[in-house]
Amino acid sequence: MQRRKDPKGRVLKDGERFKPKENRYSYRWTDKQGKRHSIYASSLEELRKREAETANDIYEGIRTESKNVTVNDMYQAWKTDKKGLRSSTRGNYSYMYDQYVKDGFGKIKLKDVRKSDVRRFYNELHDTRNLSFNTIEIIHNVIHQLFALAVDDEYIRNNPTDMALKDCKLAHNYQRPKRHALMIPEQTAFIEYIKNNPQFRHWLPLFTFFLGTGCRVSEVIALRWEDIDFEDGIISINHGITYYQRETKVCKFQISERTKTEAGTRIIPMLSDVKQAILDEKKYQEEIGIKCLANYNGYTNFIFLNRFGDLHNPETINRTIKRIILAHNIEETDKADAENREPLLLPDFSCHNLRHTFATRYCENESNIKVIQEILGHKDIATTVNTPYGHIIIPQPYPI
Repeated sequence: MQRRKDPKGRVLKDGERFKPKENRYSYRWTDKQGKRHSIYASSLEELRKREAETANDIYEGIRTESKNVTVNDMYQAWKTDKKGLRSSTRGNYSYMYDQYVKDGFGKIKLKDVRKSDVRRFYNELHDTRNLSFNTIEIIHNVIHQLFALAVDDEYIRNNPTDMALKDCKLAHNYQRPKRHALMIPEQTAFIEYIKNNPQFRHWLPLFTFFLGTGCRVSEVIALRWEDIDFEDGIISINHGITYYQRETKVCKFQISERTKTEAGTRIIPMLSDVKQAILDEKKYQEEIGIKCLANYNGYTNFIFLNRFGDLHNPETINRTIKRIILAHNIEETDKADAENREPLLLPDFSCHNLRHTFATRYCENESNIKVIQEILGHKDIATTVNTPYGHIIIPQPYPI
């Protein structure tokens, strides 16, 4: 039987063709499921190189139909199959992907992505788009999982995102900032300044609650009156709330009917100062006529409200802390100059540092690490042990 030849007289193998009208070569084959596939090239040498790559893919179990699958295609498959995510987490992942991945990196074909491409993408997010590594970690968490799925489903051999973020952090000499607890004098100064300043006094119950419970901000702003048991002196932490930007770029609250972790659902003791703070908050709202207008997924009757009867968002709380720090430090500097002494200045911190401050004070007076883990709602005791609640000093009485 006469074999097919190309214009140069070279014998073509089974499945190979030369198409004069298109001036290109093609190779066709049938997979195990009986589906036909084709690859094309402008030269016979390039075609046979691609044939060899295809044969190797088939031998190693890599899907030959994956050639045109993009990162975006794999993301949709991952998103569809991913179960067990809280709605707020899923929403945050979707927003981050759509905002930073979809229209650029997401259009690249899976098979073409190399580790250098991932590192270049992360560097661009950090250096050009000015994203923090904390934000990039969220993006990395998504694309690492979708590439892992691509490996598991035999679209690609290796996960190109492995170690890519770590490499970028090393290149930028990045070190995760440590959240420090306030020292006792700093904690005292912070609370006393709020207590004695008419501008900030209405914030005292909220910050007293933070410092007396160690709750996460998502747990504090989600707290309802039915979660408080004054008779038994306990507080039930059984849900949370998140405040994030949706696809419409409008920030919204969203109830999480589960806490951050399973261990986050817990009962914590209500210290006397915390009890009084809650009662003071109730009295303040009654005096100025604040009523709860917030209702999220049927959750209402929240304790800590802004002047509009809605929830405080974490950004507002942190901005308030910054204002208190600035006002305190200006006044304290002037007083210290007048009294010829060193000023006691408050460090820069956020509401999460108040959780660390509670944990530090608790560690100073409680040696049972299991108790501390349960109070803080850590899923893994290693988190409690390894978190640097470091300003540990000799136990002594302390103010809330």
